[in-house]
Amino acid sequence: MKIKILRIMAIITGILGTTLFNRFLEGGALFMSLILFCLLISIYFTAKSVLNIKNNIDISIKMLKHINDAAVLALALGFMSAFIGLISAFDVLEASGDANPAIIAGGLKIALLSPLFGLFTFSVSKLAILILRVTQK
Repeated sequence: MKIKILRIMAIITGILGTTLFNRFLEGGALFMSLILFCLLISIYFTAKSVLNIKNNIDISIKMLKHINDAAVLALALGFMSAFIGLISAFDVLEASGDANPAIIAGGLKIALLSPLFGLFTFSVSKLAILILRVTQK
């Protein structure tokens, strides 16, 4: 029974991991990596804040600013990536002169992946800040 559950979990993890990795690469490896780095920084500062909540509240409060900065940077990088991608897509459309709706839809989908990841990072960070502020009081 346990082996079947482990196999099912491995299959689900493989499918989700492959899908998420493909979306990550579709969104542009450079900007998606920078946003991922912001997410990891945010998680690091959240953990550091949690560990210092009882020992040193001042450090814990200072970590909130770092979490917020990482979140805003991730959001800004996501939207900057989207604008760069849209400008590139419009350049290609202008050069080809063919406005096929399928190509436009595919380009828009790709352009929206990095802002979505940036927004996810921003939301996770803001949720962490909210929980930490309630916990600190």
